[in-house]
Amino acid sequence: MDFMPSTPWLSTALAAGVAALAALIAHRVAGLVLLRASRSAPLVHAVVSRCQRAARLVLPVIALQLVWQAAPDELRFIASVRHFNGLLLIAGFTWLAISAIGGLARGVIDQHPFNVADNLQARRIHTQARVLARTGMFVALLAGVALMLMTFPGARQVGASLLASAGVVGIVAGIAARPVFSNLIAGLQIALAQPIRIDDVLIVEGEWGRVEEITGTYVVLHIWDDRRLIVPLQWFIENPFQNWTRRNSQLLGTVFLYADFGFPVQSMRTELERLIKDMPEWDGRVCVLQVTDITERAMQIRILVSAAASGPAFDLRSKVREAMLEWMQREHPDSLPRIRLNDTR
Repeated sequence: MDFMPSTPWLSTALAAGVAALAALIAHRVAGLVLLRASRSAPLVHAVVSRCQRAARLVLPVIALQLVWQAAPDELRFIASVRHFNGLLLIAGFTWLAISAIGGLARGVIDQHPFNVADNLQARRIHTQARVLARTGMFVALLAGVALMLMTFPGARQVGASLLASAGVVGIVAGIAARPVFSNLIAGLQIALAQPIRIDDVLIVEGEWGRVEEITGTYVVLHIWDDRRLIVPLQWFIENPFQNWTRRNSQLLGTVFLYADFGFPVQSMRTELERLIKDMPEWDGRVCVLQVTDITERAMQIRILVSAAASGPAFDLRSKVREAMLEWMQREHPDSLPRIRLNDTR
């Protein structure tokens, strides 16, 4: 019978129930008011929307904490209840901070859509918002876990003794955690310096693809054949790679053809200028045909054409290559590369 709740506990429990119910009602009312009031401010609206679920936990826990603190210290298990409620409160505030950071990043991203023709600025903002948001979430989670551990006296003593006497263990732990912190620092460098951005076209380890996602530890590269290449963030800081959309998405496409020495180059140049005008992938900037090399068997013809992005540039190169080859086969079949043999008989 000693475990049956006494009269003070009964009244305290009733007060806790009323406080929690009042906090839930206040959350419901305040949430609707804030959502309605923030419709004209998309950034604030995104933060409020993301914080709704976390606030549904935080407000009742705050109310309960006030009740437990006001309860008599003589109540059995009241210290454990206060401690457990404090842990819930720290967890709730950590969740609230993570939700607020995520909502802020989502609001910034939604205000800058990158599905437009000139999306360089939008991709820069998307990259910064996502990487910085993930870094902030990680820091908030780390701080929350640390605060929860600090509420346990035993954990504080163990941590203090480890810091004071276990230097070797600390060094080993630091070495083990190096990849985590290296990627964290690399994420901050990528967010600020931006060597890569969301939707950038990269050549990594010989693979052509677009940056599909940047997380706190790795980058997802969408390869042209629908494979995904997962690359650690630190790799982009330590290794060279090609970024085809660093300043803008415009590119030059190169086509190489080989012809016999008797081939009329000017005729091909005229035909190219005629055909390129009907190709929608061409952006009108560059159309150049030049003889760039001569070997003992043929001459090398290089065609440079420009496109607004990497995808159209690839299609334009293929179209030009096919059209010029078809024209050579039709109009000058005798000018295709050949091997000459001298008859010494």
